[in-house]
Amino acid sequence: MKLTSDNETLAENKVLILYILNKIAKPISNDALLHLVLSVTDMNYFYFQQFLLDLLENHYISHFENEGHYFYEITESGKKTLELTKNILPGIMKLRVDSNFKEEIENFENEHSIIAEYTPRSENYFDISCKIVEHNETIFEVNTFVGSKEQAKEIVDNWQNHADEIYPAILKILTKKH
Repeated sequence: MKLTSDNETLAENKVLILYILNKIAKPISNDALLHLVLSVTDMNYFYFQQFLLDLLENHYISHFENEGHYFYEITESGKKTLELTKNILPGIMKLRVDSNFKEEIENFENEHSIIAEYTPRSENYFDISCKIVEHNETIFEVNTFVGSKEQAKEIVDNWQNHADEIYPAILKILTKKH
């Protein structure tokens, strides 16, 4: 797809983004939205970002930042525009969104509900945050610090790969009567 292609293709891609955001009906991260768009059509990352910028400038979508990640949602103006323009989306594209939508959203939410990251404060001091997020709400979070990058990476990797075992173990320890 060329960014200089006909206006119909450009409009179609913007309407697709609005269509997906309307289906979700809640804020979604940039990565999750890109993943959903790519599950329906082949779109260059840079074009995707330009379409988001155009939609933001026209107030069809809004965004906010949370912990270094941007989240997008459709505005009332975007919903009205979608109602007027959704007929330009090919039926096959709507069908792909509608049929893949639930499974893709569930996969992405499950994949991204476990969050772990470390932030260097100095050469020998790293803050670590490990979380479990469900429906955009943090249900568990633990923050700590370590003295080496290797240990920070180990904790982050361990949380991302084994949070389903670590979380219940921590709860068991915290609720144990002494």
